[in-house]
Amino acid sequence: MKDIVPELKIEQIKKLALDGERLDGRSLDQFREFTIEKDIIGTAEGSARLKLGGTEVLVGVKIGLGKPYSNKPDHGMLATSVELKSIAHHTFEPFQATTKAKAIEISRVVDRGIRESGMIDLEKLCMEPGKKVWMANLDIMVLDFDGNIFDASTLGALAALKDIIVPASNFDLGEDFQLPLGEMPVSTTFVKIGDHIMLDPTATEEAVADARLTVTTDTLGNLRAMQKGLSGVLYYEDVTKAIKDSISIGNMIRETVRGN
Repeated sequence: MKDIVPELKIEQIKKLALDGERLDGRSLDQFREFTIEKDIIGTAEGSARLKLGGTEVLVGVKIGLGKPYSNKPDHGMLATSVELKSIAHHTFEPFQATTKAKAIEISRVVDRGIRESGMIDLEKLCMEPGKKVWMANLDIMVLDFDGNIFDASTLGALAALKDIIVPASNFDLGEDFQLPLGEMPVSTTFVKIGDHIMLDPTATEEAVADARLTVTTDTLGNLRAMQKGLSGVLYYEDVTKAIKDSISIGNMIRETVRGN
């Protein structure tokens, strides 16, 4: 995508970065404001619409029954999928290999953060080991795009998963109960442009970035997932700074999600 961004704009981004500034007026380590609207899909057990700057995602969670994975016979299941809608951005083509690959990468990063943090206690979702477990289907649709789908999708998922009631009575399996939740993972995504690391990139910044790094931490500051993207080099100092910033910024983001 670099070739669709005018060279003058690229130079402007790099020049502003030298002074710790960006095109939208933020500092290099500033996260955009985000808003959360919950319970907007009547047929889902949990749902949320999240807007992060100009990026908007719609998340729905449906709870059903399934057969557990053979290597986890006493655990419930989590299935995460991402759909990049063509209305969101002109580069999202549903049948293009690059669009499918990007959707798969995003879904894996979101899923890994939730799974590795233990946010959902999957053992408590086991009904009958090896035969019957509860399954959480997490569907994410990107409706508008101005960068950083990774963090927008994770935050939307956290909001949608909060306060979910498992509809056990609908399946004649006893009383309904609250989805067992633990640690809340938060991802923060950085891009490297030249020698500068920027948090929560816009679409333009992503288009000219040399490297991308998504860091997911939990409430205690433990590193739960990390995903490097693009072909550029990240040095040890880049990664350690990103992890440190992710922990501090993640705590602030987490409080906002909890308040919704």
